[in-house]
Amino acid sequence: MSEWSHITVLLQEAVDALVTDPKGQYVDATFGRGGHSRLILSRLDPAGRLTAYDKDLEALAAAAQIKDERFDIRHQGFASLGELPPRSAAGVLMDLGISSPQIDNPARGFSFRADGPLDMRMDTTRGQSVADWLTSASQQQIAEVIREYGEERFAGPIAKAIVARRQERGPFSSTLELAELVAGAVKTREPGQNPATRTFQALRIFVNAELEELEKALKGCLEVLQPGGRLVVISFHSLEDRIVKQFIARHSRAVVDRRAPFAEPPPSLLKALGRVRPSPAEVAANPRSRSAIMRVAERTEAPL
Repeated sequence: MSEWSHITVLLQEAVDALVTDPKGQYVDATFGRGGHSRLILSRLDPAGRLTAYDKDLEALAAAAQIKDERFDIRHQGFASLGELPPRSAAGVLMDLGISSPQIDNPARGFSFRADGPLDMRMDTTRGQSVADWLTSASQQQIAEVIREYGEERFAGPIAKAIVARRQERGPFSSTLELAELVAGAVKTREPGQNPATRTFQALRIFVNAELEELEKALKGCLEVLQPGGRLVVISFHSLEDRIVKQFIARHSRAVVDRRAPFAEPPPSLLKALGRVRPSPAEVAANPRSRSAIMRVAERTEAPL
């Protein structure tokens, strides 16, 4: 186990919304440090099962501490959950984004507050690090990533500064070096927010293909959830939440075929059950929970 701790956000609320059948098969799509998984297991009967997913090797080490025959962990991104048998899951939980141990450990390269290698991969066994990508990406590519995934209005000046620095002194290697460069290119910033926040978010989302994986996982949920099964998703920034919100809305209403406006519309696949924000007490105890939004939906009886 690592020394870096993690406080699970919306723990009780998420598991309360998820577990409706103690004998069911559940999916924790983002194991992290197992806060949700352990509580889910405590709610299940001996016949219940829990399958978890995580790409992070440290998360897999934490999962190995759970000695329970009802539990298994898979070293995969949660986009793979669509490979589970159709209608096999009584509930799927997704706790999106980055965990505190990943942020707090400088060696992982996610933090702009402490120096470390410029990596940001959740699965360090595969893929391209941020440092590697910045070595070869064009100014236009860098600007597009920072603008699209960080919603950063100074994406252009930041990309220009990155390329100029690269041409002058060679590849980036450390997080603080990049953070300081970004701070010099960002003219204004919201009070209390580090100038590098949006850029680091964008680069992390990009190298881990987080939004593409989320969209694929949500689509998979429609197939693996049984009728009455719950989808519970906790998001931490607007890009994730927008995808989840639109996905639930799109599948919660009957769609009229404009080519046959009088035909019976196909049944909806989901029923939206609402959204939950952390309580003031939780935010006070764990400030990192303040941006969390949990959305809950239920699979309908509609055919696959």
